[in-house]
Amino acid sequence: MLAAALALTTLALTLSAVSPARADRCDDIAAQLKGGIDGLKVGFSAENNIYLSHPVTKELSLGCKGRNFQNELYAKIDGRKPTPAFLDLVGSAAAIIFTVPKDDTLTGATRCMKRMGLLRGDNIQMRYRRLDFVCTRTKTEASIAISRGANE
Repeated sequence: MLAAALALTTLALTLSAVSPARADRCDDIAAQLKGGIDGLKVGFSAENNIYLSHPVTKELSLGCKGRNFQNELYAKIDGRKPTPAFLDLVGSAAAIIFTVPKDDTLTGATRCMKRMGLLRGDNIQMRYRRLDFVCTRTKTEASIAISRGANE
């Protein structure tokens, strides 16, 4: 009888200790980005995207859990040649989002952006350290999208 009462008490305590509702993983990542990168502001969210802003970029967004990817970072800059500050921002943000070393994400972003040109064209797709990099440029702007596949 005592054992049954003790089991019932522990069950009641366990059920009452359920953690409160939390924001989803994407909001947590956005908060980490805001805390980890100076000058970054978190904007509004729409569907699976959270729009971010930073003085270095023209456009910056965080995509969460699509059909083909877990997370995605998209950044766009005015001008065909990305600045070192832009590459540093992309490398830092990707390191926080994908929990890999910043050196790896910075190297991947730099390689992808530098491969665009006369010989290889204006659309580059590459894979580096289990991350997918897609770099594109037009006459007036350049962009990069970094994602990790859904099955990784």
